[in-house]
Amino acid sequence: MNPFLSVIMPCYNGERFIAAALESVRTQYRDGIELLVIDDGSQDRTLEIVRDFAQALPMRIISPGRIGNWVAATNIGLREATGDWACFLHQDDLWLSGRMERLWGEMETAEGALILHNAVFVGPEGERLGPWTCPFSDGVLRPDQLTERLLVQNFIAINSPVFRRKAALESGALDESLWFSADWDLWLRLGAIGRVRFIDEALSAFRIHPDSQTASRRLLANEWELQLTTVLDRGLKNWACAGRRRTSVVRAARVSIAVNSALSAATRGQSPQTLTVLAKLLALGPGGWRRYLRDSRIVQRVSSRLMLKRHGGSQCRS
Repeated sequence: MNPFLSVIMPCYNGERFIAAALESVRTQYRDGIELLVIDDGSQDRTLEIVRDFAQALPMRIISPGRIGNWVAATNIGLREATGDWACFLHQDDLWLSGRMERLWGEMETAEGALILHNAVFVGPEGERLGPWTCPFSDGVLRPDQLTERLLVQNFIAINSPVFRRKAALESGALDESLWFSADWDLWLRLGAIGRVRFIDEALSAFRIHPDSQTASRRLLANEWELQLTTVLDRGLKNWACAGRRRTSVVRAARVSIAVNSALSAATRGQSPQTLTVLAKLLALGPGGWRRYLRDSRIVQRVSSRLMLKRHGGSQCRS
């Protein structure tokens, strides 16, 4: 009998945090869960730690050799998994207490392909830095409701959704050219399939720290902006909405990309185009400001990183 849920964990040199991530699964394990760890050629104690947990968790360890792309490693896990449902858990993130208990019944009765919930930001030592919420009330969302707001910004922590694995594969899985924004692209596709169940509870933790791949990876010129623009343009093609509402979403989304690109440049010691970004923000007007502030979750994202700095951190995942 196939498992009900496949937990897919790509990892690389994760000895600092991976034990905490695995322990958060172990404490909530129940029959019907399989764990797939895809190691991308770790050279530290990552695999040793993982094998220690193999005594308490049913898992498969897949070692394809060094790929250098967490998205490609994750797709290997998606293809090798056998669960009806799947979720991602990165080596530095966590499940919060009660996550499986809360989600199991939802998966059994879900009509659509996607269930999601809120998260919290935590720092390197697990200290809570603030909430990361989705701009919805608890309940079932129509595809157009999710798409309208998700186009402005990816407000979904990568370890929050559970989704139908077959639907993810049939939609094309993760785009391996989008090393930063592949999850946003996937959520837009899965959210368009049918109704989405949103749970207004924080059930996972997203860790921000200087050594994450998104913080430490070197960027090509305009790479951040190009990846985000690629996902936005794809999402707009599949969104059947016209008129003023579409124009408002597009304007807010373009500003969100500009702000995100500027923040990425600043955290890497580069010179952001501050005046250009401010001009775009001002041009939105009151209605656009409200949409941008609601859907970008910019206040939560920036305040958590400022809190990290007060705790002694520096660059972090975006």
